[in-house]
This record gives sequence, structure tokens and C-alpha cells, in this order.
Amino acid sequence: MAIVKAGGKPSLTVIDNRNGKQYELPIKHNSVLATDIKKIKAEPQPGDRAEDETSQGLRVYDPAYMNTAVIESRITYINGQDGILRYRGYPIEQLVKKSNFLETAYLLIYGELPTQSQYDSWQNEVLHHTFVHTDVEDMLKSFRYDSHPMGMLTSALATLGTFAPEANPSLQGQKLYTNAATGDVEALRTIDKQILRIIGKAPTLAAASYRMRQGRPFNRPAHGLSYTGNFLYLLDNLSGHEYTPHPVLERALDALFIIHADHEVNCSTATVLQVGSSLVDPYSVVASGCSALYGPSHGGASESAIRMLIEIGSPENVPAFMEKVEKRERVLVGFGHRVYKNVDPRSTAIRELAEEVFKITGRNQLLDTALTLAKYARESEFMRSRNLYPNVDFYSGLIYQAMGFPLDFYPVLFAVPRCVGWLAHWRQQMLNPSGVKIWRPRQIYLGEGEREYVDAASRKEKDKVGVFDAPVQVSHGGDSKRNRLATYKDEMGHTLRPKL
Repeated sequence: MAIVKAGGKPSLTVIDNRNGKQYELPIKHNSVLATDIKKIKAEPQPGDRAEDETSQGLRVYDPAYMNTAVIESRITYINGQDGILRYRGYPIEQLVKKSNFLETAYLLIYGELPTQSQYDSWQNEVLHHTFVHTDVEDMLKSFRYDSHPMGMLTSALATLGTFAPEANPSLQGQKLYTNAATGDVEALRTIDKQILRIIGKAPTLAAASYRMRQGRPFNRPAHGLSYTGNFLYLLDNLSGHEYTPHPVLERALDALFIIHADHEVNCSTATVLQVGSSLVDPYSVVASGCSALYGPSHGGASESAIRMLIEIGSPENVPAFMEKVEKRERVLVGFGHRVYKNVDPRSTAIRELAEEVFKITGRNQLLDTALTLAKYARESEFMRSRNLYPNVDFYSGLIYQAMGFPLDFYPVLFAVPRCVGWLAHWRQQMLNPSGVKIWRPRQIYLGEGEREYVDAASRKEKDKVGVFDAPVQVSHGGDSKRNRLATYKDEMGHTLRPKL
């Protein structure tokens, strides 16, 4: 039982009803320390298992981090109830209208909007680091023609780290980056150089994965174009000269990059911080973020949303589809959000952007279906009671499709700008004056208690064996079937007979 004392003291008084002991837990920033909860101890109670470790202190059970703060951060603020998103205090709507991606990247990483001279230097440095080693290009060329571009990008970012041995703590010492927290200029320089490299090379690698799928040779980065203008050049230029992307499309992509640059401690950022806590190099850290972003519940959602709209087809099919959703026969993609219980502020900014793009590209054929679905969401009690409003993935997918990007490239278009957010959080982690503790979540063990080993000959099958209790039979190719029918001797000289 928790009691808030009269008088407004910032603490909780907790009485453990198991033994009557009383504990006072300080409240700071509307939170209590999980380690303070651990101080609440008792002797094992009837029904407790040894694996519950009752005498070692109370644990906090929070599946999927529904209400657990794991870091203190100064980067991004989200208020899911009111639909607020701010980068370093600046509302996302203002940045989309007034800023550009590289300026916003500087803000996220270093905390303030740059002066003109700071911005000029920053832009020049980033664009100076756009080229990649030819061996990295050769690695990308080794993928199958139908490989998913997100898999290629993840592999390429991890590969970059092998071309920068001076950036590897395993080779240079584990304090290579954490020394920066003391003001060590060389450590800070090492951090910032890797940030420049990753931000500069991410579009080059992403474009290479696209060109690989198209069967086209890789372009070399162009000089004189903006960050997103250069990205479009890397994607699309064939053999012409003085390539200039359409300004509306360039600006739209730049705005989408701002919107996707960071989103607090989401799945991929939590992955980045988890991996970063081991003090591994930032290339491995960013590659881990890409792996998390790849999933259809995260960065792959915009791709899934468009596939859903394609399946629905036309507006008149929306009611029948939603009837299946309400019966839990189908999954609705592009609506609702883990944090936002109101309108996603990013979706509002993107919708305005979409209209500008459609004036240039023509009206997306799926737009009417999407708008009918959104109207259904506003009017449906089922949707409103569950706070299911269109999110960022719903509209961004429509813009990407209108711009002609293939569906499987959508997560890549998310990953390129999100590298900035990941690096901002990683840099903040490395600069923690208290040091970097390796992340090691607890668990609640529900498995078997201690038992004795039994020899194979004496083991018996369980009475009730479910589908999860043994490997499912896996089918193999035709050559495996032929091999099973052949007679041959294995490496130990044993003759193997056909399995008929």
C-alpha cells in the first residue's frame, strides 16, 4: 500500500503488509528509483518459490517497459496525452516549417540551433564524409538481387566499423568514448568524427541498396547539393549532367527526415542504448538500431500500412475491412501509437506535406481509401474508445508511394534520418558524468525448480506434449530428398541407408 503524506513532501510512504515494515521512497521528477523499491524486503512467504528471491528485495515487473524510465535525457520530449513532440524544446511543427534536416540534426546532437557559421561548418563536414570505401561497395554487390534493402543497409553500417579501427574500443581501449565525459578533447573528437561519418555515409549506403535492387551502377556523391538533394541524386541520376531534383520533392523528403529524426526512447533507440551500454563502437550501435527499426511493428509499419491500403482497394471496401478489424480477424496498421493517446503531431505535419507533393506527382490513387479509413476512425466508437488515430506511418507511406519509392524501401527512408536520433542518444550516453553502466534487465523466473539430471536411456516423454515442446518438422529442398534416398558413408565411415 502506498500513502502520500500530508504536507506535500516529495516522497512515498510504503507499508509492506507482509511484515508491517514501513519505507519512505523519495520522488524526483515524478518518479521513484527502482533500486529504492528493491530495499523493500521480507522473508519468504507460504507459496513463494526459491526462485522468487523474496529476501533479496522487491522487483518491479513491467512487461515491454510500459511505465519504466531507463534514462535521464535532454533530447526529445513527448506528451502522448496532449499530442506534443518537441526536439530540445522546439515543437516539431515549427522545425518542419522553418528548419532543415541538417540544422535539426545539429540541434538534436548538440543541444542548440547552430549559428550561421556553425551550420556552414557542420554542413561542409557532413557532406565531406559522404563517400564510402570501394570495398564496402563490393560487399553490397555481393547480395542477392532480391535482398531487402533494409538488410543491406544494416549490414553495410556494421561493415563501416571494420574500416575504422581507430574507432573500435575493443582495439583502442574501453574508455575510448567514455573519457569524453571528463572533457578529454581527443575522445570528443573521436565521437564527433564517427557521428560525421555515419550521418554523411548513411544516404550513400541507402542509395546503394536501392540501386542494387534496380540493377544500376552506384553513383558517387555529388557536390553542391543539399543533404536530401544529394540523396535523391544518388538514388536517381542515370547519365545526365547537372542533375537537380524537383524542389518540392526535395523539401518534402527533407521535412520527412526532420519528422523521423528522433522519437525519444522507442524500440530502436532503446536497442541502441542497450547495445551502446556495452561500450561497443557506434557503427555496431547504429546497425543494431536498424535491426530493431526493420520490424513491422516499428519502422516497417509504413510499408505495412500501404500494403493494407492496397489490399482494401477502394473506399467502398473500408466498412467490410473494419468489420474484420473489430472482430480481431485483421490487424489495422497505421493507426494508434504506443505513446500517443491523441492525434500524432507528426501525422498532422505530414498531411499538409502530402498535399504539396500530390500537386506535383498527381493524386495518390490510395488517398481516397486512406481518407475514408481516417474518417471511419474519427466516427467509430470502436476506434475512438481505443485512441486509434492515424499515425506517422499512415501518411508517410502515401507520400513515399506518390514519389515512386518501392514499398520495401520505406524502412530505409526511416533509418537514414533516424541515425541522427540514435547518435544523439548514444553521444549523450557516452557523456554521462556518472559513467555508463551496462544495461541488464531483471526477469521473473517461472520455469522448473532445481531437478536432477537423468540419463537419456531413463528419460520418459511428458504426458502432455504441446506443439511448443519439440521442433516442428521442417521441409527442405528437392536435393535434400534425393540425399535421403541415397546410400553413402559419412565422415566417420558409417554407411547411411535410405530413409523410406
